[in-house]
Amino acid sequence: MTEASTVFPADQQPSIRRVMMPRDTNALGTIFGGVILSEIDLAAAIECHRYHPDKIVTIAMDRIEFRQPVFVGDLVSFFTHTVRVGRTSITAGVSVWAQRARDRTQTVHVTAAEVTMVAVDDDLRPTPITRRP
Repeated sequence: MTEASTVFPADQQPSIRRVMMPRDTNALGTIFGGVILSEIDLAAAIECHRYHPDKIVTIAMDRIEFRQPVFVGDLVSFFTHTVRVGRTSITAGVSVWAQRARDRTQTVHVTAAEVTMVAVDDDLRPTPITRRP
């Protein structure tokens, strides 16, 4: 799993920023983990498309541990970086932070993940990555 910094990365641009809405909540009133997982997948795809603009598919997402809940109104930022570029696959690290709606100066680290994607052709067979880092 990606080791995340304990300090909000204010000097970086997130791949995705999103305000969490009521439609994203579970029965406890917090944001569904699946909503966060979906955004992690999208953020990783944005990072991976830097190296391969064509079709890519997710093949693995490492163990996810939700360290903090996310609430309606929180501004959630998904920061990415490239971990590895292989012949047909790319692994992206994603770090997720929430700025609390009630106090935007309060940020909490929600989770981190490594997502591996594979470049595929029209028949969904692995194909070489087109760009190198």
